[in-house]
Amino acid sequence: MNKSIPQARNLRRTQTSAEAKLWRVLRNRALNDWKFRRQHPIDRFIIDFACIEAGLIVEVDGATHSTDAEIARDAARTEILESLGFALLRIPNADIHKHLEGVRETILAALERRETV
Repeated sequence: MNKSIPQARNLRRTQTSAEAKLWRVLRNRALNDWKFRRQHPIDRFIIDFACIEAGLIVEVDGATHSTDAEIARDAARTEILESLGFALLRIPNADIHKHLEGVRETILAALERRETV
């Protein structure tokens, strides 16, 4: 078994409130029939949400993504994932809690861009 699978399962059980709220929008093909996976291993990373068929990754960013070191780590992670053919969309926790409909529309727009590429 891939060593990141147990870690991904644990992350699914201990999701943040923002991840849980966004998952209710994405699960069961609820977003225009696009299939999303939650806490999905890709390469050496565990991705918050991934739509494999569109090549879109949605990362939910909380307060732990604000220091210079964390920003640099996120940039390196983004570069690797983009080199694998994925587009990455980062959504702050606050946007999910305060502007969920706007987040939903942003994800839909990103999916449509990926579909036409």
